[in-house]
Amino acid sequence: MPFEFQPETLLAAQDIRIAFFDIDGVLTDGGVYFTEHGETLKRFSILDGYGLKLLRKAGILPAVITGRDSKPLRVRLEALGIEHVRYGTEDKLPAAEAMLQSLGFDWPQAAAIGDDWPDLPVLGRVGFAAAPANAHVEVRDAVRYVTRARGGEGAAREFCDLLVTACGQYRRLLDVARNTAL
Repeated sequence: MPFEFQPETLLAAQDIRIAFFDIDGVLTDGGVYFTEHGETLKRFSILDGYGLKLLRKAGILPAVITGRDSKPLRVRLEALGIEHVRYGTEDKLPAAEAMLQSLGFDWPQAAAIGDDWPDLPVLGRVGFAAAPANAHVEVRDAVRYVTRARGGEGAAREFCDLLVTACGQYRRLLDVARNTAL
């Protein structure tokens, strides 16, 4: 395993069926880059993207709730096959609640990773909450797990690895990857 997760952390995450992700500061480094024509550019980690794919293979549904919306973001999420997305949503709690209800999940079955104050209402309700190493201090203090990695630099992958390990699928998926392409 890439990280040795504490047994009580894995126990707390073992029944997760859906994982909510923020984008800026979690799947990206939180920076927003603009071209001379005003186009928005974002940098995504390939490791994080593969972690999202592993979640699905482990039976955990990845979902995104983000306060922003942009063409690069839509392109990346479509390429990853993320179907459950809410764009341009500042009030994330009702969006998460609606997603849970439509998919037949309850809050204890949900995990979330976020980095700033708009994420706090969802992080406070889910069964398992996490934050990247560089999240705001109030967010780091409110969650069960703080990743070693920073947002956009493997934090989402570490969170995914934790969830995949907690549900008992890490070794199986690693063995599959060693022998075939996922």
